[in-house]
Amino acid sequence: MTPNPTAHNASVLSSQALLDHWQGHRKLTRRVIEAFPEDKLFHFTIGSMRPFSEMVKEFLKMTEPIAAGVATGKWASFADFDSVTTKAELLRLWDDATEKLNAIWPTIPAHRFAEVDKAFGQWEGSGISIILYGIDNEIHHRGQAYVYLRALGIEPPPFWVR
Repeated sequence: MTPNPTAHNASVLSSQALLDHWQGHRKLTRRVIEAFPEDKLFHFTIGSMRPFSEMVKEFLKMTEPIAAGVATGKWASFADFDSVTTKAELLRLWDDATEKLNAIWPTIPAHRFAEVDKAFGQWEGSGISIILYGIDNEIHHRGQAYVYLRALGIEPPPFWVR
């Protein structure tokens, strides 16, 4: 059979599969947060990298707003998490964001994954590309956290267990 170049590409990943993938990464990142001693989570750095708590706050600033922005086309400002100073509070906020992501996700109309927006007034791309950016950003910074944990003599959680 000869492929038809004008035919639309078939979807290779369902909306639910994408959410499951993202939530799998979020579960792993949560285990990485848990692995840190409290003081090291907020103060340990190597080179010019930020403490992992600052990276986690960045993820929190992006998760719910990305989902809501893709769902509605309205890109709310990032929340402020500067006052968070304990691991327990960071994990509570993480769990809240997980619940909010799960609640928002089913409201995303299928066409919004392909529509182009300018997320937060700075990143232009399709809904799917903005979601993937958020996931990639988390994976990148979680890799930095693995370096931190190993430098502290702590074995990080296996990355393949999501």
